[in-house]
Amino acid sequence: MDLQARIETFVSLGNFLRDEENQSIIEEWADRASHQNNWFTPQNTKNAIKSIADFYLDRDTLERWVGLYEIPDRPPIIKSIGVIMAGNIPAVGFHDLLTVVIAGHDCVAKVSSQDSVLMLALIEKLLEISPTLGIRISERMNEVDALIATGSDNSARYFEYYFRNKAHIIRQNRSSVAILNGSETEDDFFALGKDITDYYGLGCRNISKFYVPEDYDFVNFYDTIEPLGDVFYHNKYKNNYDYNKSIYLVNQVHHYDNGFLILTKNESLVSPISVIFYETYQNEEDLKQKISDKTDKIQCIVSKDAWFEGSIPFGETQMPKLWDYADGVDTMLFLLSLND
Repeated sequence: MDLQARIETFVSLGNFLRDEENQSIIEEWADRASHQNNWFTPQNTKNAIKSIADFYLDRDTLERWVGLYEIPDRPPIIKSIGVIMAGNIPAVGFHDLLTVVIAGHDCVAKVSSQDSVLMLALIEKLLEISPTLGIRISERMNEVDALIATGSDNSARYFEYYFRNKAHIIRQNRSSVAILNGSETEDDFFALGKDITDYYGLGCRNISKFYVPEDYDFVNFYDTIEPLGDVFYHNKYKNNYDYNKSIYLVNQVHHYDNGFLILTKNESLVSPISVIFYETYQNEEDLKQKISDKTDKIQCIVSKDAWFEGSIPFGETQMPKLWDYADGVDTMLFLLSLND
């Protein structure tokens, strides 16, 4: 299958996902996904599907992305690329699958047990559109030519050892941070609140840490995000909130609390569900040093109007472009290098 045919396949999938006549099918996928994984509420799953359709599968976006590279119609040797997918948010492994197929290689997908319903539905639809598309499902990765794997720090160590003799991209735990400087408006705070609460904070692109000036006042932030408190009605989120609140109260840890989101001072990047860690900085130089020290564990940074170098605006963490690669590693370049 040549490059244009591969592009057309994904454009067709995007059209299918956006078509109002197919929304009953999308509803059915979302309902089944929520029964498999309680974190995947039907609305969150539909939001993830919409994001894939709008940000990945638009023809102009796909062609712009492809235009950044010299992608052959057909690689000299088609490789089998194993893709071990995460399952923390709906269809989080789709970008890797898309990249492998557009590069012209075969994707050997190991879908997460937490996200098999939606990923398998998307793969089935792709193969219905183009039966010769190079995608197959497998639990075994021992015969692949190269590997892309996403998992925890512990699983990454295993992958690094087991696949040490194969070309690979292995991703570990990362989290995302927000930089506040006191100039934020209510619109900024609400957008930041979405960056925190979308998908209940389970994604590596969800904000889990604030960097704020000394004596920063969180009152306006808390007041503005009050409408996002519906997350509290999810039983698992509420259980996390209740547990974390009780721990801080028992241990007399100073914290702020608005009834569904806790803020506490902590230098760590990764906070528990329902908690945001914050750390203060003295000036921009101090801030840059704090960020630099943890760059290899940060997925993305948000700031007001993206004023901080390398950041994106509030509200855009769950809107990655096709060229916004996880961990900052260009997956397409890696795949194309396998042709050399």
